[in-house]
Amino acid sequence: MKNIILTLLALGLTFSAIAQKKKQKQDAEAIKKMCGCYEVTFNFAETFNYSSDSLYKPSKVKEDKALEYAGLVIDENDKISIQHLLQVGNPADPMVIKHWRQDWLFENTDFYMYNTDNQWAFEEKSKSEVKNQWTQKVYQVDDSPRYEGSGSWVHVDGKSYWENTTAAPLARREYTTRSDYNLMMRGNRHEITNYGWVHDQDNSKIIREEGKEDVILAKEKGYNTYVKVEDSRCNAAANWWEDHTNKWLTVRAKWDEVYGRNQDLNLEEKVDNKALYKHLFDDTITEESQINPVIESFVKKL
Repeated sequence: MKNIILTLLALGLTFSAIAQKKKQKQDAEAIKKMCGCYEVTFNFAETFNYSSDSLYKPSKVKEDKALEYAGLVIDENDKISIQHLLQVGNPADPMVIKHWRQDWLFENTDFYMYNTDNQWAFEEKSKSEVKNQWTQKVYQVDDSPRYEGSGSWVHVDGKSYWENTTAAPLARREYTTRSDYNLMMRGNRHEITNYGWVHDQDNSKIIREEGKEDVILAKEKGYNTYVKVEDSRCNAAANWWEDHTNKWLTVRAKWDEVYGRNQDLNLEEKVDNKALYKHLFDDTITEESQINPVIESFVKKL
């Protein structure tokens, strides 16, 4: 009888492991469906405000469109990396702009959580907290950190989606026009669709002060659609990435070394009166001996 019970337990564990691997593969396939050439529509609207200021003015509705290439940079069992590039201007002679990057890590335990003023707090979660989950790590155009969070991919009723809420810096559309709040709590939902994918957002605009409870100033809805088109339309972006991939591999390697220190991260906004992306977007900055000191100059010594 004892042997039968042990055998059943072993079979149960085996079937569970097989099911987990199958689910992990299904998750990975959903993530990689975000790759390709897309016509993107960006939509943001402030929905509610909670300000006591009678003169409070909400952000204007933001609508924009772009052609965006999402290229697969890393495809491993526990890590998938996708680089986004904007292709703008005359279609016959377009300009390519390096955009955001998203890394997906399976059962990741190391996090850099945003906490205002260009500061990220290092946090280590237990393996049980992230079991079967994927972390989405989102990076700025210069591969510095932006925001990250962990959650489970859900595949049900013909839908595949992932959800998470996490603290983030203000979006460019906001920090260039607003200074009355200093943190955005982002509610992110990525859903794969029959036409591509959707980035659905329910965001809170937060005033955070040390020693005080967060104050919600306003709510925002974001709805960005990625409609897949022929890959050939993004040839310029794909070719640009091929030509520049070694430089940005070096940039990522330096950032990986910084992140690997596993300590709180505080970054300068500007060095020599220039933001980091302006330094790294300089076509004369290509070698490791040039790139590493530039990135290190933005890392404040704690």
